[in-house]
Amino acid sequence: MSIIGPQKPIRRACFFVAVALLGLSCSSSDLPIATEESPGASPPTSIVPGTEKDEASSPLSSLESRDSSYIFDQNQLHTFELRLPQASLDFLNADPMAEEYVEGELVFEGVTVGPVGIRYKGSVGKWVGCVGEGEIFADGGAKACTKLSMKVKINWDDPDAEFYGLRNLQFHSQNLDQTLMHERLGYLLFREMGVPAPRSVHARLVVNGEFVGLFALTEQIDGRFTRHNFEDGTGNLYKEVWPLRSDGKPRSNSEFYEGLKTNEDDKNLDMSQMISFAEQIATEDDGREVMRRWMDIEEIISYAVVDRTIRNDDGAFHWYCSTDEANYGSDCGNHNFYWYSNPSTGKVHLIPWDLDNAFENILFDANPVTPIADKWGETSNGCKGFAYGEWYLPQRSAACDKITYIWSTFEEEYERTRNEFLEGPFAKEQVDLLLDAWEQQISPVVKEAAEIHDDALRFEDWKDALDGFRRSLGHARSIK
Repeated sequence: MSIIGPQKPIRRACFFVAVALLGLSCSSSDLPIATEESPGASPPTSIVPGTEKDEASSPLSSLESRDSSYIFDQNQLHTFELRLPQASLDFLNADPMAEEYVEGELVFEGVTVGPVGIRYKGSVGKWVGCVGEGEIFADGGAKACTKLSMKVKINWDDPDAEFYGLRNLQFHSQNLDQTLMHERLGYLLFREMGVPAPRSVHARLVVNGEFVGLFALTEQIDGRFTRHNFEDGTGNLYKEVWPLRSDGKPRSNSEFYEGLKTNEDDKNLDMSQMISFAEQIATEDDGREVMRRWMDIEEIISYAVVDRTIRNDDGAFHWYCSTDEANYGSDCGNHNFYWYSNPSTGKVHLIPWDLDNAFENILFDANPVTPIADKWGETSNGCKGFAYGEWYLPQRSAACDKITYIWSTFEEEYERTRNEFLEGPFAKEQVDLLLDAWEQQISPVVKEAAEIHDDALRFEDWKDALDGFRRSLGHARSIK
């Protein structure tokens, strides 16, 4: 395994002990300790570069000496404040879908960091009812919800600037997740099964002195992520570029370059690893041998097990197809994933992304857009596109893709890994302890938001959603 840290069996053992005691944590800070402290923002202390303030006692020097594990400590519920001129905030609110940055400051634990770039972030599925006049699929317009996902660019003014080792902070609104637990639990389950995945915690967000609400603070997948998760993090990171097109042909060099998220300006850029992986998968007969050559089989099967158990139906295994008349059911593609190619090991790694719609379709197909029709490894309609779900949107079976099909042939490994998952990180006693601790941690903030904002999630609705969430997880464990 190329993920830094103890080997998976040791890490899982630490997970079990720490959760059971709710007072110990693994070195990765992935486990919570219930806290009754009320979150709040401390008075800001501005740090002006060039002053003669004693650096040894400066809050900024203390801030810079810490790493990202403090920000993503599961035992903490941090408050972050964004400050920006009212005219800049009005500009953002006028058209959040423009996703344009404005300059502002970040205040954290009494320290002002800036200038930073601030913008709203999202996609069609994230803006539902929150722009324009509140139309479901508005393609623009003014902000219509109190909470919208936000992104803070730390290196806005200085390309080398970092905040606790991070260059971006992402605050996800969770507007479509009434449990407020999907991202935090989903990513943790991936990580506990040895899959490189972002860290995610809850956070309070304040903008210009006004409390906005509870967000999921989810780690940006970038060069800092790869260096944190891999022994050699200097390789290429690609966003949403599947190695094979829907016709089974390998992607072109230009397509890989368009998805590149690291090393884009490297004069010696080498994309041969992903290109060779795609070409060999597309052309060689022994797909399983090719897959063993290029991937950690234990890791990718663990990815598949977690993904299918939590019904991450808006992820890499949902192949959406064109809905226009001319190409209906064809021209299919997937999204919400990254690839990392490790130059030292020669392996490529699939990384999950965007889990807010995970867990929704466990009991039944609750989401009208995302449900996947097939079980793992199965295919429908002769691998042609077909309508499915409440809105009859066309999709294609994931196993019609050669890469996914090859993964599905590792049946013994899948069954063994699923048993490990059910008996380990996904066991009822383990997950219940996590959810109980997180519920206690964020309850005051959920209640605070409900009391302040008319469009906030009602506290009682959140509690009901959590009860239903626990029941659905029990059902997921029982599915064969």
